[in-house]
Amino acid sequence: MRIVLAGDVMTGRGIDQVLPNPGDPQIVESYMRSAAGYVMLAEDHSGRIPAPVSFDYVWGDTLTAMAARQPDCRLINLETAVTRSDDAWPWKGINYRMHPGNIPALTAAGVDICSLANNHVLDWGYAGLVETLDSLQGAGLSAVGAGVNKHAAESPAIKRIGSNRLLVFAVGHPSSGIPADWAATDDKAGVNFIADLSAETAQVLARQWHGLRQPGDLVVVSIHWGGNWGYHIKRGKRAFARHLIDAGADLVYGHSSHHPMGIEVYRERAILYGCGDLINDYEGIRGHEAYRSYLRLLYCADLDPDSGALRRLELIPFEMRRFRLQRPADSDRDWLLGVLDRECRRLGAALQLPGDGESFLLRW
Repeated sequence: MRIVLAGDVMTGRGIDQVLPNPGDPQIVESYMRSAAGYVMLAEDHSGRIPAPVSFDYVWGDTLTAMAARQPDCRLINLETAVTRSDDAWPWKGINYRMHPGNIPALTAAGVDICSLANNHVLDWGYAGLVETLDSLQGAGLSAVGAGVNKHAAESPAIKRIGSNRLLVFAVGHPSSGIPADWAATDDKAGVNFIADLSAETAQVLARQWHGLRQPGDLVVVSIHWGGNWGYHIKRGKRAFARHLIDAGADLVYGHSSHHPMGIEVYRERAILYGCGDLINDYEGIRGHEAYRSYLRLLYCADLDPDSGALRRLELIPFEMRRFRLQRPADSDRDWLLGVLDRECRRLGAALQLPGDGESFLLRW
């Protein structure tokens, strides 16, 4: 079973403004009052963006890479509301939204499942969340991790693959900036929120899939957790990820960091602690240059359909230029390989560059 995963995909704000159906550019930020300002920053940094761009423009070279690998499922963390709502969440500080008319920017990449348990899906209020859910459903995309009530937010996205099913659960932790007020309840919309990373919380999540799992089902747990910068993985995060696998998860898919983090393989299951950003409008924003956050990764995981064990994990590098993903320079590729190999070795794994030089392979 082959799954292509990406970290944060933020097609709102500046990205939305260069797509064919841009929404109202007004945003509520101390740094910028118009989403068009982020387009200007990117153009000052990298050159003119030929707006309006086609819906598939931002994906660039990833489209060819994904098509060549013929995945059974494509899974992203969608870190923006898809809405026309003007009801900005008070005191949030950062507000991402994409106009529903630009939803083809997601379908152009063949995305199957969007994780919504993150710190931006409610940026434009409850009306914005409901419109996001409706927009995704209308486009044939499965959403997970947020819903009109607690039951809906906890329910998995289910993708049938041959005789197997892939069950994707999504949760969000406050360390990523998700307000506790965003937690879905029995009578309130919101995200599937976990307050801590305890063994008890892992068991609560496990009970959700134990009640649904059938023979042949594989389980992916998507977690939005941790800060934006830094490679250190706290002991509590490692313990929680392992608790999930001990309880039956087949892949732990973490995100929130703006750059890729180390990968661990535990009991033949992959733990992606931080997939990094894939698409956003941060180009030209200064600060944290040491992380080279313009470098991005797609992850291609092959899981044994019978046991769920990891058989192969490929990391495909790209860079973001003029809001478009393209192959990186060899020097950037080699730098990224070196940094991630260092971080993976701390977790008992390693990365190597095959002869074609286009991607990295995990060894464990």
